[in-house]
Amino acid sequence: MRCLFIEMVFEDREFVVVNKPSGLLAVPGKGEENQDCVTARIKKMFPDCPDHPEVHRLDMDTSGLMVLALTVDAQRELSRQFHDRETEKRYVALLDGELQGDEGMIELPFRLDVDNRPMQIYDPVHGKTGVTHWKKLAIENGKTRVEFFPITGRTHQLRVHSASEHGLGIPIVGDRLYGTGTAPGQLKLHASYLSFTHPILGKKMEFRSEPPF
Repeated sequence: MRCLFIEMVFEDREFVVVNKPSGLLAVPGKGEENQDCVTARIKKMFPDCPDHPEVHRLDMDTSGLMVLALTVDAQRELSRQFHDRETEKRYVALLDGELQGDEGMIELPFRLDVDNRPMQIYDPVHGKTGVTHWKKLAIENGKTRVEFFPITGRTHQLRVHSASEHGLGIPIVGDRLYGTGTAPGQLKLHASYLSFTHPILGKKMEFRSEPPF
């Protein structure tokens, strides 16, 4: 089994920002074998932090920036900012094909496929709409590097918006659910930028992380 390290990007008394590797859970899953995760490691490093220090999540196979609260007040305020969409997030992805067009916006209703969890499926009747802006960065050996600017933050939003014929129609490289990925850690989707307001000082905080692909 690979040993997955988390990089500490920033630390103060209120929160930490880490760089999560692809293949590591953000929060614990079901079963003893799925207890190793970002939150468990942070709680071990900071025993006095809240029971649930996470204020947002990344999919297991998504890499990149993740913020975790070290105090109850910070946890409450940062959670509020994410809930009220006062944060800004950007992702870089490598799509498994050549994308036409230079930029655009995807508004796609989707929901959980209850017969095939955790798959999300397009559903214009019962689905909730996810909104994503996208910009093409480059074509690289038949694949497309794009930057995503999600407005909403729904489960698997960028992966569904990429793969669905009602979205970009090209899955992200290494996607085990919506593409041709076969193992954890293959997904080429990276949370590359994160900004929010410091929960105590009130100043804007910005963090950047170069994708490892």
